[in-house]
Amino acid sequence: MGGFFNPEKGIWAFLSWMVDIFGLSLLWAALCMPVVTIGPATAALYYTVVKCVRKQENGAFGVYLRSFRSNLKTGLKATLIALPPAVILVAAHLVSRWYGTRAGGLLYVMYVAQYFVLFIPAGVLCWLFPLLGRFEYQVRDLFRTAFQLTLAHLPSTVAVVVLTAQAAAFCAAFWWPVLFMPAVVTLLDSLFTERVFRKYAPELEGKGPEDAVE
Repeated sequence: MGGFFNPEKGIWAFLSWMVDIFGLSLLWAALCMPVVTIGPATAALYYTVVKCVRKQENGAFGVYLRSFRSNLKTGLKATLIALPPAVILVAAHLVSRWYGTRAGGLLYVMYVAQYFVLFIPAGVLCWLFPLLGRFEYQVRDLFRTAFQLTLAHLPSTVAVVVLTAQAAAFCAAFWWPVLFMPAVVTLLDSLFTERVFRKYAPELEGKGPEDAVE
């Protein structure tokens, strides 16, 4: 019976894990509402999911808020740079899909080809804020490194882009996945991104925003 009441094992550990998943997802959604804070909110979510959901460390919400504050300045700048092209890419994709699926022929071929073209900018966006959450960067170096990782690790890039895009589409179609999907898809993405990060920075294990790798 002693194991049953142990907060670090069994049902209690699972309940704590679920609280972190739902709580971090809602906290991320709330802090993304100003739009310009999407970057630091996402960087903090990534770091906290790796530290507290994957590694099961305590104090997820305190960790999230500290990481958010630590990444706020650089994250705001990166968001302001990334947001306009991201909006243009999404709009272009929606227009292309509307015409391509209705007109068929060459327009449909162009619509399908656009998927492959969009993987590069989408990949940069998907690497951008996990990098910020796990390392310390100036804005220019952050974008350059995200671009380099996008090309150098295409299989991981494709996996992360597909996971993120499907989660975003799911949340856009229904409201309730927002309750848990942000943390869940971040957890799945980290299975690919953390493997790449450790390849370049083996000492990364255990690092936090207060002692990030430069």
